[in-house]
Formats: sequence, structure tokens, C-alpha cells
Amino acid sequence: MTPADDRQFPAALAAALAVPFHFTDGDGVDFEPFEAFLSAEETTDWFRAWTGNGALDGADFRVFGQDGTGGYAAFWLTRPGRPLADQPVVFLGSEGETGVVARDLGDFLWLLADGYGPWEAATSYEPDRTPRPRRDLTAVAERFAPGARRSAADVIERATREFPGFDDTVMALCR
Repeated sequence: MTPADDRQFPAALAAALAVPFHFTDGDGVDFEPFEAFLSAEETTDWFRAWTGNGALDGADFRVFGQDGTGGYAAFWLTRPGRPLADQPVVFLGSEGETGVVARDLGDFLWLLADGYGPWEAATSYEPDRTPRPRRDLTAVAERFAPGARRSAADVIERATREFPGFDDTVMALCR
């Protein structure tokens, strides 16, 4: 199965998204996982609305969750021929925020384990926020990415360094 037609959650992602996320009164991780990837049609509708560009199809994204305002977390299929788990995870916010939050699924698992969600990783709106590492998500990361342990700060820095032009790439598609 190629990344272009893969609409099944990798086992590691399914395990991480099965863990409840809480965002009570702004405390916790602002992340609402989906039970399945958005369909190709839903992804196209969203990406056209997000960019204002009716010529796009959103085929380069596999959307798997959102924050409370409707910003989406997705795999960005930018590495041709590579499995979904090897693709970077990105965030496209409801207010135009963008960011590559993890280089791949393994890094994303460690980001979650360290108390960050996609929104928290892509934005710096709450500089005084104190993340709370999660033992339940650490167990998932240890199971599926045992050799990739790193802090959320390292995950974010490595993703930003590898994909410095993501925002420019996405903004160039906007109308």
C-alpha cells in the first residue's frame, strides 16, 4: 500500500490516539483525535477552504485530529515512496498557524508523551505553559519508538530544522 491510498491508522498512531486527552480550563493538551483519517473528500473540502484555493485537492495530507478551534493535525506526504509512519506531522491552525511538529510518527509519539499536542508544538501563544509528561503516552512511545526517545523541545527543533519552508510552501498555495 502506498502513502497516497493509505487511509488506515498505523498501529502506533491508533494506540496513541486511544489514550484520552484532556483540556480542562486551558490545562492539558488541546487535542481531539479522530477515530479515522478524514476521507479524501473531507480533506479536499477542508484544504480548499483553508487555502481559499479551489484548485487544490489536499491529497498530500492525512488528517487525524484537531484542536478546540478546528485546527488540524495531519501527516504531510512529502517523502515520496515512504510509508505513512515516516512522513512528518504538521499542524494547520484555524487562524492560519502552520508548523511541522514532528519529523515522523516516532517523534510525534514522544512529543505527546512529553505533554505536547500539535497545537502546543506549532504555536508559542502560551510561553508560561508547563507541559505535563504523560506516563500512559510514554508507554505507547516506548512500545512503538523505543530508540527514538527525545524531549518535545528536541522533536520540535528537529522538525523545524528539517522542514524550514513548510509555512512558505503552504502559504504559496493560498489565494
